[in-house]
Amino acid sequence: MHERSLPASPNWYCSRCSDVSSSGLLGVGAKNNIYLIDVSASSCRVAGELVGHKDLVTGFSFCQHVGQSHICVSSSTDGSVRFWDSDNKVLIREDAAHQTSVTALHWSPLDKNLVVSGDEKGIVVCHWYNTGDTSSFFPEPRTIFCLSCSPHTWSCVAVGYKDGMIVLIDVSRKGEVMHRLRGHDDEIHSLAWSSVSGEDALYCRSEDGEGSMGMSAGDGKGCYLASGSKDQTVRVWSSSKGKAVMTLKLPFMKKRGSAVDPGVKERLWLHVHWPKGRAAQLVSSCFSGELVMWDLTRAGKQRWTLFGTSSEGQNHNRIVFNMSSVRLQDDRELLISTSMDREIKCWDLTSLDCLWTLPTLGGFVYALTFSPVGAGCLALGVGDNMIRVWNTLTTQNQYDTRSFWQGIKSKVTALAWHPKKEGSLSFGTDDGKVGIYDVFSNKPPQISSSYHRKTVYTLAWGPPVPPMSFGAAGGKPSCSLYSCAGEGVILQHDPSRLSGEATDIDNLIRDTNSIKHKLSPHTDLNWKPDGKVVAIGNEDGCIDVYEAPSLKLLCSIQQHHKIINTLRWHHDHGSSAELHGLLASGSSNAIVYVHDLRSIIENPPDSPVVLTEPYRRLCGHTAKITGMAWSPHHDARLVTVSYDGTAQVWDVLQEAALSNYRGHHGYLLSVDWSPVDPDVIWTGGKDFTLQEWRVSKQEFTKPPKGKKNTELKEKMKANPRQKKKNKKTSGSGGAALPEVNGETVKGEQKAATGQELSGEDEDDEVSSTNSAVPAAANVEMQRKPPVTARSKDKPVFSESNLQKKKKPRSMLPVSTSMDHRPKEDLLQDCVTLASVRHSDAPPAGCVPGQGEHIHLGLFSDRPALQRMFEAEEESHVEAGHYDSVVYLRLWSGDLEGALQLATEKGELNDHLLSIAPMAGFQAWSRTVEAFVKQLCLQEQYLKAASHLLSINKLYEAVELLRSHKLYREAIALVKARLPADEPVLKELYTCWASVLEKDGHFSAAAKCYLAAGASFDAAKVIARKNDVSSLRTAASLARISGEVALAQSLALRCAKDLAADLDWVGAQEVLSAQEKLLVHRLHLCVAELLAAMLTDPPAGSPASCVSSNTWASPGEPHISIQDRVRGVWEKHFGVSQESAGNHSATYLLQELKSVESPTLTANIPLRQLQLYASLHLTRSVLSCLLDDDRQLIKELWQAVSWFRDAGHFCVSAELCRLLFPDGDVRVFSRKYSKTLNHTEEEEEEEEEEEEAKAAANSLQAFVTYHRLYEHWWKNSTRMQNGVLHSEADSSPAEELTDRVVNGGVSESRERENVCSTTRTFDKPDFDASLLLSEPHAVCQTAQRSLREIQERLAAMVLQHSRAQSGPLQSGEEEVKSPTQISTTGETSDSHGSADAAQRSEEPETLVTLSAKMSEHQKQLAALPVTIKMFPHPDVVECCLVLLRLSESSPSVSESLQQAAKDLLRKHGASLKASRRFLP
Repeated sequence: MHERSLPASPNWYCSRCSDVSSSGLLGVGAKNNIYLIDVSASSCRVAGELVGHKDLVTGFSFCQHVGQSHICVSSSTDGSVRFWDSDNKVLIREDAAHQTSVTALHWSPLDKNLVVSGDEKGIVVCHWYNTGDTSSFFPEPRTIFCLSCSPHTWSCVAVGYKDGMIVLIDVSRKGEVMHRLRGHDDEIHSLAWSSVSGEDALYCRSEDGEGSMGMSAGDGKGCYLASGSKDQTVRVWSSSKGKAVMTLKLPFMKKRGSAVDPGVKERLWLHVHWPKGRAAQLVSSCFSGELVMWDLTRAGKQRWTLFGTSSEGQNHNRIVFNMSSVRLQDDRELLISTSMDREIKCWDLTSLDCLWTLPTLGGFVYALTFSPVGAGCLALGVGDNMIRVWNTLTTQNQYDTRSFWQGIKSKVTALAWHPKKEGSLSFGTDDGKVGIYDVFSNKPPQISSSYHRKTVYTLAWGPPVPPMSFGAAGGKPSCSLYSCAGEGVILQHDPSRLSGEATDIDNLIRDTNSIKHKLSPHTDLNWKPDGKVVAIGNEDGCIDVYEAPSLKLLCSIQQHHKIINTLRWHHDHGSSAELHGLLASGSSNAIVYVHDLRSIIENPPDSPVVLTEPYRRLCGHTAKITGMAWSPHHDARLVTVSYDGTAQVWDVLQEAALSNYRGHHGYLLSVDWSPVDPDVIWTGGKDFTLQEWRVSKQEFTKPPKGKKNTELKEKMKANPRQKKKNKKTSGSGGAALPEVNGETVKGEQKAATGQELSGEDEDDEVSSTNSAVPAAANVEMQRKPPVTARSKDKPVFSESNLQKKKKPRSMLPVSTSMDHRPKEDLLQDCVTLASVRHSDAPPAGCVPGQGEHIHLGLFSDRPALQRMFEAEEESHVEAGHYDSVVYLRLWSGDLEGALQLATEKGELNDHLLSIAPMAGFQAWSRTVEAFVKQLCLQEQYLKAASHLLSINKLYEAVELLRSHKLYREAIALVKARLPADEPVLKELYTCWASVLEKDGHFSAAAKCYLAAGASFDAAKVIARKNDVSSLRTAASLARISGEVALAQSLALRCAKDLAADLDWVGAQEVLSAQEKLLVHRLHLCVAELLAAMLTDPPAGSPASCVSSNTWASPGEPHISIQDRVRGVWEKHFGVSQESAGNHSATYLLQELKSVESPTLTANIPLRQLQLYASLHLTRSVLSCLLDDDRQLIKELWQAVSWFRDAGHFCVSAELCRLLFPDGDVRVFSRKYSKTLNHTEEEEEEEEEEEEAKAAANSLQAFVTYHRLYEHWWKNSTRMQNGVLHSEADSSPAEELTDRVVNGGVSESRERENVCSTTRTFDKPDFDASLLLSEPHAVCQTAQRSLREIQERLAAMVLQHSRAQSGPLQSGEEEVKSPTQISTTGETSDSHGSADAAQRSEEPETLVTLSAKMSEHQKQLAALPVTIKMFPHPDVVECCLVLLRLSESSPSVSESLQQAAKDLLRKHGASLKASRRFLP
């Protein structure tokens, strides 16, 4: 499906999470999937995925038996064991014998049907592939870390545990333990059996210290087993004796000039692998990613050989987790290793050199972009805190990738290459950091001193704007770096001085455009390639286009209604000038809009323009758009990626979906087009992969219908179980929390629910990459004794309850303990105390309150009591009872000391605060401030603010409440204590409104803006909901507040939505509140009348209408629609020829001309077409009131052309009938006696007069065209042996196709239809000669010829490209080009035209076709402009209809028939339908 791919990183801390089949297919567990990689060739290739596990994959193993080598098995933390077919990539069976996470798995190398697995509770399960049976054993109550099946005895399985124990069990005897192998004192990471049977001579050093050469262990029936442990040793065991025969200590490699300190507990995973057929050679991992080959027969210290010594940089640079080997058919023996450095390496076991390296990704691919200077240099921003730069054009190493991690401490979310400086790459991170890397040097990146508060969304290089552009010629940068982040701010950085302060461009936007209201938070920006304008997307869905360098606002695009995610300008190289102004935009809506801003950029308006209609709509995605890229090789070709998990290629001008890629699992985040291959696109997303794919090889053309949330739902179902696991403490056999790059993850984070970048599925980027790490030591489960239940009616005072009652802690514990000594000591204390009180000199060594006589301080004088207090304080401090120390100092009179100690230790309370004033105001104030900090740490913010009020710190209390988002309480406090004009009150309202707006509480946010005096912002925030009620309320609010322009804009949006729902009364009510919107009321009036009078379209049917006005009721059938419109305008709106002021036709027509008329596209619905056509009808009636016949006829022609060009034949015919009931376009109104007259004018108006005449002739021609068909159908129904119902009822498009292309009905049917019976026909009441226009026939013939030549050229180019790409692969069918098909159809007919015969004899070339095209283009250029501007109906079609009608009706005159035949002979002789009429 894809060409090249970077897969997800293999899972960490698993004993066997990768394996190689005998055919050279590597399977690697990464996240919840297994990636299949073909390693048999000189370079690797990702061959596919096995998808199905609901949680992390913890084990994977291939069946190594002939005939079943494509079968594999995997295990997961979800407790399941799954069997797969790797050839077809399908699930065979799932076993759910485990209740907890499976930690180890192995397919027996001896029995092709036996698979053994173990879980964290110590349960071992045997799975039988052929029968589907399972059997469970519980040999030891310990956590299993690894296991391995013996290659010599099918029932022997070695199991390694977390505490260092290894047991050999016999699964044929219900898991009976054969040997317990003791020696390791820490986790067993790996077990490997020797593939050679027997225990032949090795140099062994047994555990009792005796060393010997040629020591034979056992009777030869056993074999050796190697184990790797966290205790930094590798041990070789004798399976027959059950004891260790060799211990290998890991060597300390020198790294960066210093050796590893053996006393430091390094992060270590020790994996061992015993290659097949090598009895004396063992491979193991080492401390820092090195691989070593042990020679077990060699004596001395240097018993190992290091891998990859032939050149620098071959080894892994972090610990290795898994190794597996395979011997290919060409006798190459390969070793595959996976590591924490996120690389998969392939080694040659003969030379110990690295053959190739496959980089992998440990996070979402947030950004990918090709360098505009270095061809094929692709940069990736990944969620594993690294940047990858891939030279995709290298031929020797297809995965020539460099990683950059210095200075990056969080996810890389944005990238942008410098447009001119090669190797300069800017990056943005999740923690708001912006920096620039020089990818060709080893220097650390330059980091901007200005940080964003939230995730960096977008980076863009563009021309500098003030104040940076005001620098001197030498200090002025040629390019500035712009960054947009989650807080909605765009900063401008100087790339030459990143240490300087970045500037916020919002200040320049406000100053240049005199904006006083709050700007919407920005979410994306994109500079036009020529640097003249910049497009900025906002959180409210608005797109603003500014002109550099002053950032003057040119236009505002209000098409999206959700957050803008991505913006892209069309490239300006190799494309026509008409495409240079195209701007594509994607938001959280699923529709992609393309806007044509060329006219606005070339002719900037004086005031900003508001655009509400797109140039093109690209519909198909089912979830929000996350990225897009224009093709640098094609004109107007766009690729977009979405949350629906697909990438879509579009032909923008045709609004056509060309190709859809579905190779990813999960939503996509980034995309870019290959700069060298027009058919190649690169995409990255949530599944941790980067994929290269070809547009031409995709099976689908459109995105799938419906949202792809299956995986997300399954994950959310599985999450509660996972959370319960993470919350449990590790018991005797439980596993610890997941560890990622040395950090412990406490539980899972939030899953993706359509949030912004910083909160989308972040748990996947942490815990899903790496499986659980077993805990370092066992933790015993502590259980509390059950509490005796108490009756509510009668309390029970049992003896046990009295014993459990907790006694209060003594304030004097040391002296109290002295009273619990033996009786003799207590009696001696009495004698000593009497001597002290009654003698002048105390006994020797007796100091009351100190030492052994501390307790006597309570019975002696005050100095003795002070000494006792000091000793008691020391005891309390050692025990951590600082509250007792505080009270002792308080009792001794040291109030300040007590308060100071309580402050230092965080033991302040309300009681101490109440007596603090006794120490003075300063001490009390300091105590209150300290207590406030303590309360804030305890999250008691309201209480803390109240205490600040007690010391008259009102502003500090308000700031405390505000900083912890207690805006309601802060506002209440300010309004209660401070004046109404206090500035902080407005600031609080504004901040609270921003928070409410972000949370979606728009009504509450509007109240805050109103209270702050920001009526404009209040109206805009209510309108963000974008429903009818919200828009109506926002318009009313803006009108009441005096925001006239905003009120009109919102009212117009609301009215358009109501009109689209056919709620005509509601739309008029909304507009009636705005006096200046009278012309739009007139427009909706015309639209309602048009919908009511059109009988055929469903949009105007009464059943579908929500509400209608009285004027839309059915009227007289012969009154034209324009007469009804004028009558309604005079009666209900007071608009007539005599109206003046705001009701005058001149003023209204000028207002209506400012309304934009969009470009016709194929996706516009019929209701929308009616609104557009009614706009031109409104202008025509206003022109009629002004007696402007030229503008009137042009607007009528435009109204009719909307339906005609959109393919609605019947609607167009009905509209012509409503406009001209008599069929004469000169009679515009009989009721008001209005006829159209074209008189000779002055020279400067001759051109305009010619256009008006041409429009009138074109309109009359189409009216006659519809009446001709109506006349034909009417007479056809009167024929006694007429046409079949299927023909008579067919649509005009079907009739036209049948008669012009296929030659109509057959001769036999024709003879049947034209019978000898007498028929009566009506004579036509129109002049059909107008349809037989020679100039228009010439124009149409030239246009048809041009289209045919273009199709042949396209077919020729397609055939050439297929010839260049080589022969078709098996299974592909060659598709005939349009030229081949048409040629076949023509040559098969014996009566084919001369052109077809000549074309079949002499094949046309590119030169001859180009010459013909040039001739036709010259012919078209010579024709008058009005003929091409105002076309007529197809002249050849009209000739055929007239001649067909003449056969059955005498109503067609001879002269008209002859004229039709002459035109048909000139311009349609090659058509099959013409042969029956031409001699």
